[in-house]
Amino acid sequence: MVQNTMATPLTAMSRSDLLGTIMREHRDGLVSYAEKMLGDHGLAEDIVQEAIVRAWRNIDRLIGMEGSVRGWLFTVTRHLVIDWVRKPHARREVLGDTYNDPVSGTDGTEAVHDALVVRPLLRRLSPEHRAVLVHIYLCDRTIQETAGILGVPAGTVKSRQHNALRKLRAVVRREAA
Repeated sequence: MVQNTMATPLTAMSRSDLLGTIMREHRDGLVSYAEKMLGDHGLAEDIVQEAIVRAWRNIDRLIGMEGSVRGWLFTVTRHLVIDWVRKPHARREVLGDTYNDPVSGTDGTEAVHDALVVRPLLRRLSPEHRAVLVHIYLCDRTIQETAGILGVPAGTVKSRQHNALRKLRAVVRREAA
């Protein structure tokens, strides 16, 4: 039998304790893993949060699992990162001039390439502007949801979105010239 690689055996803990144990034992490693792939700590935290929600939804499966819970979590996190990278609206809105049709039958390498291009562009923005773009375009949140998460008025979110996209377009145009 393969060990579950958790300090506390899953069979010895209640369902309510499992989420806390997963957070305590695996969250930092998962965030680090996702951040290495994405280059964005905030987005990595969002993705890990979704992975943990999926763990909660599959709690019965995890409790009876004979494999590695850590491996399961890292696999789910990797799939969430891949799903994010493949989102066409994220690439289209951030890059402006380039858009790859997801139905074109590409093998995914263009999506990875685009993610590698987007990461350095996002680093050029202030943390406030970057946070708005990540929440709206990469996490599929509305302006109202983003405002609530960031604790700022919706008008501020709209302004930051507009200014961030304007700056990114200018950078892309300048570098393309």
